Amino acid sequence: MSAQPLGKHLTLEEFCTCTQTYQRFADQIDPFPKNLDETLPALEALCQHIVDPVIDTFGRNRFQLTYGFCSVDLKRWLAKKDPVTGKKHGIATPSLDQHMAYEKNRNGRYYCDRLGAACDFCILDLPSDALVDWIAAQGLPFDSLYYYERDRPIHISYGSQHKRDIWAFTKQRTPTRQHPWASAVNPTSSK
Repeated sequence: MSAQPLGKHLTLEEFCTCTQTYQRFADQIDPFPKNLDETLPALEALCQHIVDPVIDTFGRNRFQLTYGFCSVDLKRWLAKKDPVTGKKHGIATPSLDQHMAYEKNRNGRYYCDRLGAACDFCILDLPSDALVDWIAAQGLPFDSLYYYERDRPIHISYGSQHKRDIWAFTKQRTPTRQHPWASAVNPTSSK
């Protein structure tokens, strides 16, 4: 199952094992989805409509996936505090961010009612605002896109809503909706 392609470029294993937390605690985390009938098609759609066009344009060697699918085990580890630093291993907001795709809790409810799937990535040697410019100009059918800073990965989701909402974050981590994108965040960007 792990070598299963999700699109033209990525496998399920790559999509499920790319986080730093998984890399550190791989022997204690099952990174794969349990609800295969719904989650796999969602991950495949994300790759087909978002990831594949990005990699086709910028190249596989420049594409860096930093957060893909979040399994129940990974979610638990992200919420744990590091015994040395006292900080959580990561941030997980499964009810909002679509990283858990169609996974269900023990009560049979989806972790995220918005459904779809999400990933975080960057293109090496390309500022993230330029990547967002390209995605917006291409008209890719994303649901939500989070832009943090020029030198940080973006978050993007694909779901049935195709809202094409772009959110930027202030220094205080407050999200602000950006419409239109270029004039709000990157006024010197040319289309």
